[in-house]
Amino acid sequence: MKKILLLCLLVVAPLLARADLRVFATVPEWGALVKEIGGPHVSVYTATHALQDPHRIEARPSLLAQARRADLLVATGADLEAGWLPLVQRDSGNAAIQSGRPGYFEAAAVVRLRDVPAVLDRAQGDIHAAGNPHLHLDPYNVLKVGEALAARLGELDPAQAADYQAGFRAFAERWQAAIGRWEKLAAPLRGVPVLVHHQSFVYLTHWLGMREVGMLEPKPGIEPTSGHLTALLARLQAQPARMVLVAAYNRDGPSQWIASRSGLPVVLLPYTVGGTPAAGDLFALYDDTLQRLLRALR
Repeated sequence: MKKILLLCLLVVAPLLARADLRVFATVPEWGALVKEIGGPHVSVYTATHALQDPHRIEARPSLLAQARRADLLVATGADLEAGWLPLVQRDSGNAAIQSGRPGYFEAAAVVRLRDVPAVLDRAQGDIHAAGNPHLHLDPYNVLKVGEALAARLGELDPAQAADYQAGFRAFAERWQAAIGRWEKLAAPLRGVPVLVHHQSFVYLTHWLGMREVGMLEPKPGIEPTSGHLTALLARLQAQPARMVLVAAYNRDGPSQWIASRSGLPVVLLPYTVGGTPAAGDLFALYDDTLQRLLRALR
């Protein structure tokens, strides 16, 4: 009898331990946020990692398999995943995660986006019609997304709705305290002029009061050319910068070319969770980002 009981426990325990909601997050920052809010009630699959350009992902069979089982798809939106996510949604055959359904959540829909183009012209590069999608590098946006995400989790899983709200409140309390600490720490960065590889850091530099005075890409999403970099180097004489900001997934050739000729430090920022060894969660992402910027300033 004891052996039969033990066998039953071994079979049933994994079923009882299975998370209530299966979440497919397109990028690491939202996967991390879902875990902060959902805790033991969610099982999160993150489709990309920090060393991948989120604009350019292949819709692999493994992504389709995960999307097919998902109860909730959490995306950035604003066309960040436009090159691959619609294909994943379509070929997954999962009606629940299609755009417009409760099982589809867009972070961009709940915040005010920057760099909304006045005119749509693809000659200007890889511009996003809705605005700049790299919104997670403003911590106030993370709060707004977290609040909306907790509500959506509760809609999909009413039995745990109170836990999702409690999870968000606990996260928000820690996050707001961290914002105060980060803003005090980052005071020396206000007004500092920087070059950027891509428009990945618009929300970060605006939050910190830094000034973007040039971009290594001649146009958004267009690889840097020698001619553009040479012209940018010349412009630094009249409009100096203090550092060059690159994301973990950017090629290092263009930034190293500028650095070798200008003497500017290249600051590799994690950009998202997992972008550096120290950026293991959302809090560490901001901690490491600020430490790297301040070291370069010194």
